[in-house]
Amino acid sequence: MLINDGLPFHSRDAHEHFGSRREFLEARRLGRIRWVVHSVAIDASVPDSTIVRAEAARIVVPDHAVASDDYAAFVLGADTRPPGRRWELRPSYLVPHTRYRSAHDYAIVRQSTRIPDDDVMELAGLRLTTPLRTAADLLRLRRRPYALAACDAMAFAHLITTDDLCSYIACLHRLPGLPQAQELAPRVSHLAESHGESWQRCRILDAGFPCPQLQYPVIDSYGIERRLDMAYEEVRVATEYDGREFHTAQTDRDGDAARRSDLSLRRGWRFVLGTFERVFGTSPEFDCELGSLLGIKPRLRTWY
Repeated sequence: MLINDGLPFHSRDAHEHFGSRREFLEARRLGRIRWVVHSVAIDASVPDSTIVRAEAARIVVPDHAVASDDYAAFVLGADTRPPGRRWELRPSYLVPHTRYRSAHDYAIVRQSTRIPDDDVMELAGLRLTTPLRTAADLLRLRRRPYALAACDAMAFAHLITTDDLCSYIACLHRLPGLPQAQELAPRVSHLAESHGESWQRCRILDAGFPCPQLQYPVIDSYGIERRLDMAYEEVRVATEYDGREFHTAQTDRDGDAARRSDLSLRRGWRFVLGTFERVFGTSPEFDCELGSLLGIKPRLRTWY
């Protein structure tokens, strides 16, 4: 029998479905339930879907509010959170400009003087910002590299297109962070496959370098097609992001080294590698190394 008939339920109501708190914790330990969003769980056998996410979010988003930002993107099927915050998904929503305060300390409440009807959609009874409004808000209000990564994730999930986003933002006026959104919107791409790649591309473009080709296909000496994260084909320069999640194990590092060595020795490619520390650190080493291969002097760093 499905717990709560397969519907999401708040952890504070666990006593209605389990004999005690201890039984609830044991069900979590055994994998009988899983978290959908912050504080809302569901029977683990129920498959994930946008409807399930919307039903879960509806439990913690007030009826008069509109789910927004990361929360809206998650419900629609895109994970816009940085890797270090994947474990957390606090409710975030818009409310009219009033004296309203959330009754839940964990909720992120953002007041808005105006929420146009065209910017709101409904899914399984949940009111949330449309994909374009969600992307525009993330571009406006988030730090530059994280803003680009969030919208790349939405484009990768086919929720938005770059042209539609640029057209939408062009119609906005007098909003906080709008100049940043206008600048970053044309850079959004559906080809970025990780937040790290988006961060690194933001660093490259802000340094004054041309936009590289993303997921560039090359054939190695064994006839196998490989893809380079970012490439400048005309000068055979590639730059890749080695994140902690997939490039920390020794086997992964050995495989990366062998692939790059082959492409370097037999195909003439030169590589500039990025890591979190090189992209976000204060050292200009990454910018200078890439600039020396491209023959371009990088701009001074404006963010770390």
